[in-house]
Amino acid sequence: METSGGIQASLAGRYASALFDLARDERQIDAVSNSLGLLAQALVDSPDFAELVSSPLIGRDEAGKAFASVAKELSIDSITSNFLGVLARNGRKGQLQAVIRAFRRLAAEHRGETTAEIVTAHALKDDQLAALKQQLRARAGRDVAIETRIDPEILGGIVVKLGSQMIDASIRTKLNRLAEAMKG
Repeated sequence: METSGGIQASLAGRYASALFDLARDERQIDAVSNSLGLLAQALVDSPDFAELVSSPLIGRDEAGKAFASVAKELSIDSITSNFLGVLARNGRKGQLQAVIRAFRRLAAEHRGETTAEIVTAHALKDDQLAALKQQLRARAGRDVAIETRIDPEILGGIVVKLGSQMIDASIRTKLNRLAEAMKG
């Protein structure tokens, strides 16, 4: 499978492509996807882990040891655990979140899905996510994998990016449009 040039163009995309290729060759895409999901959740749930990933003050050796500990604690599969070590050794631990997003896109593409990026001011409930996924599936004409992100700066509403389409129904954008309309 040829990975998309857009994903490979970024540093995180190259790492994600390499991880995806290895996972595909080892028939471990689901295991790696699950492990990356655990890591993504840990980045949200644990301020200490998020600080470890983002802090430039934590050196490569220290990051490697911390990643090994986190991998053991979360029961991460061996491919992903080794990959975390590579990120730490190469000084790329700060790319973890972007690698996870790019890997998810590659895995969704591999399964014949398209990926929708959803940004909301507050976390969506399970029933809201299910309804949104159903609407996006009808619009895209195929299964849709959803990546959610919380950004309080949009104030409310939702921003959906599905392929090259973007639907911005955020309150921030509506207020900006109203301010522009009132100016002129």
